[in-house]
Amino acid sequence: MTEQWTTLAPWLFAATVLVLLVVQTFISQRQIRQLRGQLKERCDSLGRELHAIGSGNVGMGARVVASEQKLHELSAMVEEMRQNDPLRISYDEAARLVELGADIDDLMNTCGISRPEAELVSALRRKQVA
Repeated sequence: MTEQWTTLAPWLFAATVLVLLVVQTFISQRQIRQLRGQLKERCDSLGRELHAIGSGNVGMGARVVASEQKLHELSAMVEEMRQNDPLRISYDEAARLVELGADIDDLMNTCGISRPEAELVSALRRKQVA
């Protein structure tokens, strides 16, 4: 019987190792399928998040462009109002008259500004010249 045992032992050992390898292969394949499923779910989730972020950025870009356009329109309107401001014209005229030697009473009568305004324009213009 020991002779049979010695001849069968390597075969039994090989068969046992083979069975263990087959079991390990099935376990590994199942783990790989689970990991692939998790990876696919994660990729899909990240794809949806990336799409949402991209859509948000496009919307934000459109808002920035619209804001820039409004800013330029308002800037142009302010500049136009500044150019057409009747008070500014009278102050420019007053400054020009001060350069020509006009006194405060002349500024008040010619430009239609008050005495403190005429004094201020006169003082500022003289200070700029000096």
